[in-house]
Amino acid sequence: MFRRTFWFTAGAATGVWATLKTQHVLRSLSPESIAATAANRAIATGRRAVVFAKDVRAAMAEREDQLNDALGLTSQQEAAELPGQRVKLLLQQKTAAVTHHRSIDRKEDH
Repeated sequence: MFRRTFWFTAGAATGVWATLKTQHVLRSLSPESIAATAANRAIATGRRAVVFAKDVRAAMAEREDQLNDALGLTSQQEAAELPGQRVKLLLQQKTAAVTHHRSIDRKEDH
């Protein structure tokens, strides 16, 4: 008698557990649940991207300071006067002057 009661109770408990587990899985596969999960993961990915970008910026600033120290440059004005940057600045000025000159000539032609 006790043996039958034990197995009946074990079977009923297993049935209840299986029913609850199935309902949980079905709820997690509903469209609303999938949308919420996707939104939460997108937000988490965005936060990780922001943290990554901040880390990269901090490392860039640190490396720039190291390079400035290695080159003996202490201020931003000195750093802006490196030879490669001077050539770039001169080219930009010449391009701006030529463009400005051409625009004046075109207005006078008309």
